[in-house]
Amino acid sequence: MFFKDIIGQDELKQQLTESARKGVVPHARLFCGKEGNGGFQLALAYARYLNCTGRSETDSCGVCPSCIKYNELAHPDLHFVFPMVSNKSAKKEVCDDYLPEWRAFLKEQIAEHSYFTIDTWLGRLDSDNKQAVIYAAESDRIIYKMTFRIYEANYRILFVWMPERMNDTCANKLLKFIEEPPPNTAILMITDSPDGILGTIVSRSQLVQVRPIQTEALTKAITDIWGVQEMDAAQIAHLSEGNYFKAMESLAVDNDDAYFLDRFKVIMRNGWSRNIVAMKSFAEEMASMGREKQKKFLTFCQRQIRENFIHCLHEPSLNYMSKEEADFSKNFSPYVNERNVMELMDELSLAERHIHQNVNSKMVFFDLSMRIIVLIKK
Repeated sequence: MFFKDIIGQDELKQQLTESARKGVVPHARLFCGKEGNGGFQLALAYARYLNCTGRSETDSCGVCPSCIKYNELAHPDLHFVFPMVSNKSAKKEVCDDYLPEWRAFLKEQIAEHSYFTIDTWLGRLDSDNKQAVIYAAESDRIIYKMTFRIYEANYRILFVWMPERMNDTCANKLLKFIEEPPPNTAILMITDSPDGILGTIVSRSQLVQVRPIQTEALTKAITDIWGVQEMDAAQIAHLSEGNYFKAMESLAVDNDDAYFLDRFKVIMRNGWSRNIVAMKSFAEEMASMGREKQKKFLTFCQRQIRENFIHCLHEPSLNYMSKEEADFSKNFSPYVNERNVMELMDELSLAERHIHQNVNSKMVFFDLSMRIIVLIKK
């Protein structure tokens, strides 16, 4: 991954390259922003740039020994930590056990100019509907690897994707290491949920806010990469709110949003009609999904509530809905108003949190459906 491959974010690219050239390299950086904004890609390009021996003012050279190893994501001083699902039968219990799959996955995403989420990664694993986490054993592995000398690079890079998924034992063990890592070590953490990270880790890191991609840059990328007409690309960029992953989803044939919109209609109509039998069937259907997809659905529902509330203001520039979503909102939006919008959002957020905490998902969705009965007619 090079800086030139990243969509927009020109100001951040300049800041990162300038700090590297001046030798001002914080021991820990935390890239914060939605996954489709490019935080992961910026961090990976920055890691390459730090160790490139032929870099220019704006990017890595791509041909020096360090860059050649980065092309394969196999530099001996580049260490990856990422969420995974432990598979004891296959003796895969730490991130290093998944490195071949991880490298193949990243190379594929880079080659296809793709941005990705945890769901994309889990699709490559036999996750068995389990949540991906960073286990306690990972902290011991990291500390052990960091005791070795740097092989050949200017900086040893520890690349931590989604540190909010570290369990408490792992996070607490790494706290001292993040505060005082060995010399010439750069810890690059990437998150879309900084509130889920141990506060003492956040306070010991330099925050890099990765904002939504500029509309013009996103429009150009959709046109150049996907061959979409400029007018259509501009519409997709607007609906995606500066998130390239969302733009990719809207262009994909197997987009989950169509299914999620249908299920959103079902749960709201069940609440309006007080159809308990249908609520039970709905809860059973949702329980059959993996937990990551359940959380994604509940996030989608929260967005729909927000968009329907905004719809009543009659300000199209503030709305980010597809045609199908907008068609449904014509009749549904009056039922989302100042008397219930906050409570609806709170109930959906609570359900998402319960799913994350491994509460029985059938109970979560049935309870949510029952609560919507009370709120939808306010």
